[in-house]
Amino acid sequence: MSYIPLLMFVCVCLILLIGYPVAITLAGVALIFAGFGVATGVFEPLFLSALPSRLYGVINNQTLLAVPLFVFMGAMLERAKIAENLLTAMSLLMGRFHGGLAIAVTLVGMLLAASTGIVGATVVTMGLLSLPTMLKRGYDPKFSTGIICATGTLGQIIPPSIALVLLGDVLSSAYQQAQLKMGIFSPETVSVGELFAGAVVPGLLLVALYIGYCLAVAIFNPKAAPKVAKEDIAELDQQQSLSRLMLTALLPPLFLIIAVLGSILFGFATPTEAAGVGAMGALLLALIQGQLSKANLQAVMDSTVKITSMVFLILIGASLFSLVFRGFGGEELVHGFFQQMPGGVLGATLIVMLVIFLLGFILDFIEITFVVIPIVAPVLLMMGLDPIWLGIMIAINLQTSFLTPPFGFALFYLRGVADKVVKTADIYRGVIPFIAIQLLLLIILAIWPHLVTWLPQIMYG
Repeated sequence: MSYIPLLMFVCVCLILLIGYPVAITLAGVALIFAGFGVATGVFEPLFLSALPSRLYGVINNQTLLAVPLFVFMGAMLERAKIAENLLTAMSLLMGRFHGGLAIAVTLVGMLLAASTGIVGATVVTMGLLSLPTMLKRGYDPKFSTGIICATGTLGQIIPPSIALVLLGDVLSSAYQQAQLKMGIFSPETVSVGELFAGAVVPGLLLVALYIGYCLAVAIFNPKAAPKVAKEDIAELDQQQSLSRLMLTALLPPLFLIIAVLGSILFGFATPTEAAGVGAMGALLLALIQGQLSKANLQAVMDSTVKITSMVFLILIGASLFSLVFRGFGGEELVHGFFQQMPGGVLGATLIVMLVIFLLGFILDFIEITFVVIPIVAPVLLMMGLDPIWLGIMIAINLQTSFLTPPFGFALFYLRGVADKVVKTADIYRGVIPFIAIQLLLLIILAIWPHLVTWLPQIMYG
């Protein structure tokens, strides 16, 4: 009966593949197995009595209050046409060079990631605005679609990231749990701010690797990334001067990034407070851009409510699943498996990273965060891994789930807005080099973990 937790996990994955909603699947499988366990005498029903306090803890969690505020900020900035202005300005600046448009897309994606953090909105916006332009200028469809999908996922790792907020809450609980089991009864915590600080250097390094790949394509295959014609640049420059565009397009998002991210990193505000500042700043930017209409505000509020409800419903289902999983001895099963594994902590970490990467082919990052991480993170942290380093490694690994077929959501988002002349096969082939780059970044951070940990150590001691 000790393998019941493993059977639970397999059942969840199979039912999700059939297409049932995540939250209902998690809760339903947990209750069915709990009922079976109570009936056969292998599950103690007292475990379920802890559910009300767990749900109250979820709803009462101050850190998770940042989620709807960051979602609102991102949705409002997307409506304020920040991306459109940024892309025009960057195209004027970089389009004169081979691969310039691709680099412009990467830089705009980085700025959008640091100001919105919503992958779907970024991929759709960039697909609508930049893909037709890149194809018109003679860019290879595979390269064009690959760079758009990849840069759209930067919102997963570049703070303020909703994924890091959710991951930070899960890791904080796992870290405290690991310390208590090790006999440390005044456990330390991991804050979302520390995860944000740890993500800054890896996020910028990933952008640099993307730009490096764009330059390599431009050098070794210039036909795939041609220059923008001088007459096209002149036409764009006549419509709006570059200096004015750079001023009006770059300053607003940069100001918002500094206000939100700077206040968190330098300790002036908690992530929740900074998210409130960001939401208010997004409203002001929309007002300045003349986009703060009743229709836009209604659409942003609807989007915020839907996404937030989905996240919290999944979190409630995951809380019930993890409770029943532990009731069947799943935590001891995982711990024993890792302890017997050859290679010790290195072998255990490699297996976890491989499992998360493979699960990314079939599951969303939210599902993996709420189901898998609470199971494996306490065991890895008990083996001595740094919680911030582990969090960033998991976040980058989860980022690949948006690009890996068959359920890579960035691929679906771009397919939905791309012209019919772009084949689905082109999109799938185009993201392969960028998945490889993300995996390369994981290897770099594994070899030099201080790239993750030095900034949090400087800022938070």
